[in-house]
Amino acid sequence: MLAKWVGMRGSPRSGKRRSPSGPRPAWWKVSDGIWEQLGPLLADPPRRTDHPGRKRYPARACLEGILYLLHTGIRYVDLPRELGFPSGETCRRRLHEWIERGVWPQALALLVCELDRRGSLDWSRVVVDASIVDAKKGVTWSGQARSTAAFHPASTTLS
Repeated sequence: MLAKWVGMRGSPRSGKRRSPSGPRPAWWKVSDGIWEQLGPLLADPPRRTDHPGRKRYPARACLEGILYLLHTGIRYVDLPRELGFPSGETCRRRLHEWIERGVWPQALALLVCELDRRGSLDWSRVVVDASIVDAKKGVTWSGQARSTAAFHPASTTLS
């Protein structure tokens, strides 16, 4: 009897979904409005006429794969192809291509500004670390650092 209801969402009695509005939209999908702004920035280079090779995945699909990776924290190799993404390696190569062309910081800034304008960002969950902000040795501080000269920790070797 239980096996009959496995995989069904909602109440077994009613057979209806829990949400009256239906399934939620995929959060990793880039809306058409945002893509109108990002598309020209992340456009593919022109294809070679002699020996064109395999056709490239669309930039939008690669961006959506990268957003899925960033949100879930999974590895590139674990990117689910069943959801329509290119392979994780393809997404990784495309991201590095955008970084080398210098368009990734612009695209990321545009995406953050647009999501902030819509109120879709939770700024209380922001994490800043050395991979985002440089923390160089010898940086000058705006205030004076406290002196540690008067502090003598207790010695554990001498009694």
